[in-house]
Amino acid sequence: MSTSTSNAAAWLTAVKAHPFEVKEAPLWKPEENEVLVRNHAVAINPIDHAHQTVAWWPMNYPTMLGQDVAGEVVAVGPNVTRFKLGDRVLGHAVGMATRRNQDNAFQEHTIVQVNMASELPENIPYENAAVIPLAFSTACCGLFQDEYLKMQLPTEPRAPSTGKTLLVWGGAGSVGSNAIQLAVAAGYEVITTASPKNFDYVKKLGASQVFDYNSPSVAEDLIQTLQGKTLAGVMDCIGYSATPICADVVSKTEGNKFVASVQKHFPTPPEGVSVRQVFGTTIKDNFVGKAVYEDFLPHALRAGTFVPAPAPLIVGKGLQSIQTAVNRYGQGGLSAQKLVTLL
Repeated sequence: MSTSTSNAAAWLTAVKAHPFEVKEAPLWKPEENEVLVRNHAVAINPIDHAHQTVAWWPMNYPTMLGQDVAGEVVAVGPNVTRFKLGDRVLGHAVGMATRRNQDNAFQEHTIVQVNMASELPENIPYENAAVIPLAFSTACCGLFQDEYLKMQLPTEPRAPSTGKTLLVWGGAGSVGSNAIQLAVAAGYEVITTASPKNFDYVKKLGASQVFDYNSPSVAEDLIQTLQGKTLAGVMDCIGYSATPICADVVSKTEGNKFVASVQKHFPTPPEGVSVRQVFGTTIKDNFVGKAVYEDFLPHALRAGTFVPAPAPLIVGKGLQSIQTAVNRYGQGGLSAQKLVTLL
């Protein structure tokens, strides 16, 4: 039984409709392996701006957007024992994959699968927790799934050294911030790229070395640095012009010649090199979801060895503020920050 009695959402009523319409929504009922979360903070991602303005992903309208939630459990599915009413949680809302409105984030109440949710310690505010899920899932997809880099899973306490090195291209962004911490927790050395203003930031997350991705010699510098090391592969968190550079680097180093990229458009890689786009929601359907959201993340958050990153930039309070935050992504210029709206 739910402790809530009503719901409202920021509805996307039609293709490219603007602004969102804030109005009533059904109060959802969790099924098996699901919880209903009363959202206290939701994060906004560039993909939300793209869905509204470009509409490249097929959706059933009217619908809602959003994938990052943090809040309180107000109802549990019939077989759920891990969570109880009142638990503080963060979760990846997977409506983009399921096309069910109850699974989207931009509403007061969201259904979250238990293998895509993590308990949240009292010392972490909801607005900080909300920055984690989508970027965390996306990094986990690339690092740990069998079809991608197939790296050793992260543990708390940290796994012993594997003796291998991961290259994270774009370590200061949302996916990069998670990929660095996950790889370190799994026992890998991390070398990353970032703009010089974010060098200290990515080193605090665990990167051993960082290079300026705008340097004309960055590929040559990385190849030189990786000599004598065994590469676990590359997590390309930027895509576009970065992907062929990543492919060139792996083609000239020892180890796993695989680039997991957040973008799907890339030129044919050098012979022997594989490039594949990641999709964060896929971890809900295999062993990775439980391994990272249940077996790892709650313990690492509690221990303080995994931190919510990048920092939240709060854009208003209430469902009506979500449109302002989505619009902000269209302006560009964000660095080592993620937009969050409080509810």
